Amino acid sequence: MDNFTWEWFSIKWFDWGTLSNFEWQAPQLLWLVPLVPLIFLLRWLLHFKFRQKLDIALPEQKVQSSKMALLRFIPVVFLSLAIMLLLVALARPQETNEQVEQWTEGIDIMLVLDISHSMQIEDFTPNRLDAAKKVAKNFIDGRFQDRIGLVIFAGEAISYAPLTTDYTLLKKLIDDISFDMVEKPGTAIGSALGVALNRMRESDSKSKVVVLLSDGENTAGSIAPKTAAELCFAYGVKVYSIGVGKDGPVPYGTDMYGRPRYIEESLDETALREIAKIGQGKFFRATNNQALSQIFEVIDQYEKAEIKETRYKDTQDFYYIYLLHGLIFFLLWLVTKGTFLTNGLED
Repeated sequence: MDNFTWEWFSIKWFDWGTLSNFEWQAPQLLWLVPLVPLIFLLRWLLHFKFRQKLDIALPEQKVQSSKMALLRFIPVVFLSLAIMLLLVALARPQETNEQVEQWTEGIDIMLVLDISHSMQIEDFTPNRLDAAKKVAKNFIDGRFQDRIGLVIFAGEAISYAPLTTDYTLLKKLIDDISFDMVEKPGTAIGSALGVALNRMRESDSKSKVVVLLSDGENTAGSIAPKTAAELCFAYGVKVYSIGVGKDGPVPYGTDMYGRPRYIEESLDETALREIAKIGQGKFFRATNNQALSQIFEVIDQYEKAEIKETRYKDTQDFYYIYLLHGLIFFLLWLVTKGTFLTNGLED
């Protein structure tokens, strides 16, 4: 009622489009609206049928009713409209504007990829590193508002990408990873964890995760894997470790005749299992592309950011518009019901 305008009397409040857009607190009352004119019509028909008649003879002539006699129905129409509008008002037409705000507390994730020369072994398609790059990109596609960084390592570790939400850039950087990016041979798992931790230790994120993927045991670097895992635990960083590769003969390049060359391979899981245990994470073993994809899917489900939601509901009532119109028609009925318009209504 604060913004009274003559628009309240507009016909737009009574068209079907406006009425269908409303939410109704008591919609069952709307079923009574069409009954109102029917009740008044039935009352008139019963009155017309059972009214008392005088047995008098009238001259034989054609009697024409005056059109003015129709005016006696005006008060009845006013009363019908008043009751109908009151029922609409009691049904409480409303419009609700609901706004939903969502936000997440993102997770900081460091992907730590082994790019030592043993990652060229072809027990994965086309090789271990390319398979790892593919699932890493799919993993990034499944994240939402999480900061993700990259560390690559062989005999030494390199911080390849800081924590960022620029997933397009991250996937391009992953595509560019090659075996010659770290010249020093070996597998520096402990150093790689240390570099990842150095990127994350000042993070304010409530959840910090390292996903370490390697196919070998620690053979290089200045930090022992166990020590690095303990540092991760101290800084609240969870560590998932993934050992990739099959045991036994595995294809590795070709001989001088172009035939596949096989080497004997065996993965020592001890260090990777210990890292995951100390880092409050899990150890996984992948022996083919499908298993590696499934492992990243599992980690993706484990580390989901919590989505928080706030709903704002603004409800505006419009019952007063119909109540006001109903009162106007009721007053019109009161004014007209005792006038000449009702004379003869009972005749």
